[in-house]
Amino acid sequence: MQPYELIKAKRDGGRLDPSDIQAFIQAYTAGTVADYQMAAMCMAIFFKGLDARELGAWARAMLNSGEVLDLSDTPAIKVDKHSTGGVGDKVSLSLAPLAAACGVPVPMISGRGLGHTGGTLDKLESIPGFRVDLSTADYRRLVREVGCCLIGQTAQVAPADKKLYALRDVTATVDCIPLIASSIMSKKLAEGIDALVLDVKVGSGAFMKTADDARVLARTMIGLGAEMNRKVVALLTDMDQPLGRQVGNALEVREAVDMLRGEAPDDYTEITYALTAEMLVLGKKAATVEEAREKLRRSVEDGSALRKLKEIVQSQGGDPRSIDDYSLLPTAKATTDVVAPRDGFVTGIHTEGVGLAAVALGAGRQRVDSRIDPAVGFTLLKKVGEPVKQGEPVVQVHYNDAAPVADVKARLLAAYQFGDRAPAARPLVLDRLE
Repeated sequence: MQPYELIKAKRDGGRLDPSDIQAFIQAYTAGTVADYQMAAMCMAIFFKGLDARELGAWARAMLNSGEVLDLSDTPAIKVDKHSTGGVGDKVSLSLAPLAAACGVPVPMISGRGLGHTGGTLDKLESIPGFRVDLSTADYRRLVREVGCCLIGQTAQVAPADKKLYALRDVTATVDCIPLIASSIMSKKLAEGIDALVLDVKVGSGAFMKTADDARVLARTMIGLGAEMNRKVVALLTDMDQPLGRQVGNALEVREAVDMLRGEAPDDYTEITYALTAEMLVLGKKAATVEEAREKLRRSVEDGSALRKLKEIVQSQGGDPRSIDDYSLLPTAKATTDVVAPRDGFVTGIHTEGVGLAAVALGAGRQRVDSRIDPAVGFTLLKKVGEPVKQGEPVVQVHYNDAAPVADVKARLLAAYQFGDRAPAARPLVLDRLE
């Protein structure tokens, strides 16, 4: 079938043959199916979905669009984590060195900012000199020698996903369960992992706004993992407000380092421990989650997790001094405050609104070719449940270009909700599936 016929068939609710799916993705990777044709197919899938057979074929075609890495020269059980995306979600930056310091090799192929959410690669690249474009040979070597390597999709590994990831970001087809699941699993299974922990975000800052939708996505990815003989555990975690206090690439690196020093906000620390503990259990470095959490706490207290982060940074060309001296990280020229309009409590934060404000400020992408300013972002001085006084700062805006600041401040103020009473605390981990 020709691309036009396949797009039309899916648009009209038809079922695509696995061989046609394989050919379509192969042609897209090679460039003979144009971006606008893939965009049309993604929109058709957004509205009509993929059944289990189609989804399995789509994920396999994405996986087999490039090299599937063999990490058998690293004998330990190799485990990765993937987040479906949130605002202030810098967990990977602290989780990877934590797990590696506890003996679990972490091969991690990550993505860039997508929609209103931040990207691990963008955060890593705010560390001076840090390279995410390593060869697959270097990737294998660092997983074996350092116990961790964090790179982006390459021309060899999951190239179809690399192209499609950027395209979905600008065509309003990000929040589509079949496309999310196949993107994540094709990229992750190409890494050479044995097991995977999923952080499926739920709430106003997540692509999955409800726990029911998040469970559907989690079960879809767990099913794809089982089909490909990989153990997958999923935690549904709260994204009804940004995670931690910092939003923005270099700012989030600072907070990740703070976490490895035991000095980060409680919500960020708890989510990081919960996810990393699951990795240690899957990697057979702990028999239970409780034992795993104790090992993680010790790795923070004895400094081994922080030392592992410095080793990772140095091994990938970054300046390890920036881990101790934050002045070596990109820093915005100026700051301004968003202030509370009344006395009371912060009763809610529309987290997607905060993420879009970060994009408007330059911390994320409005187009595929947009440049990110690694220095800009926000410090959330007040979060849900905390008391405020009229005129008191609730967000500090870090900026270089003054032009968007008025719009950004208006967006942030609109994202904050205030009331007379503090709301009941929402659990951080909503569910666990395997």
